[in-house]
Amino acid sequence: MYYSEIKQTDIANGVGVRVTLFVSGCTRHCKGCFNPETWSFSNGLPFTAETEELLLQALKPSYIGGLTLLGGEPMEPANQAALLPFIRRVRACYPEKDIWCYTGCILEHDLLPGGAYHCDATDELLHCIDVLVDGAFEEEKKDLRLVFRGSSNQRLIDMRATQNTGYREICLYQLPHMLRPR
Repeated sequence: MYYSEIKQTDIANGVGVRVTLFVSGCTRHCKGCFNPETWSFSNGLPFTAETEELLLQALKPSYIGGLTLLGGEPMEPANQAALLPFIRRVRACYPEKDIWCYTGCILEHDLLPGGAYHCDATDELLHCIDVLVDGAFEEEKKDLRLVFRGSSNQRLIDMRATQNTGYREICLYQLPHMLRPR
């Protein structure tokens, strides 16, 4: 896997100060994508053991709330396979920090068994994610008033609550009151 960028202090892609990994590779090619350079699976730099160590060190300070994965498309099957061992390490080292993942996939259509993006790594990866922001960016539904989303079709999913229902119900993440749109 390749990645295009790492932000060691990001406040735009999840609650609090976060470390953000922009993975490379996306077959969706959404119209109006804010990051089209990440569509190529070979864009940027290889994701290596040194990259993992850099990210783990960046997550260490107490003011860092967690890790955010976006791209590109973290849920491309090739990216899932590469991300899963790293995400296991993040969970082991920092169980108190949360993990957000942005995907153009729709959870119940693409990522659950039988879905086009479901692979051997998907179930465990979903189990490690706290908040899944799902749905492809749709330019005609772009809304600058939305918090942590680009278009109104995208959902902020509380993965723990959703998994507790056995995926029978999609439970939306409740933003802290100071982040709710007025």
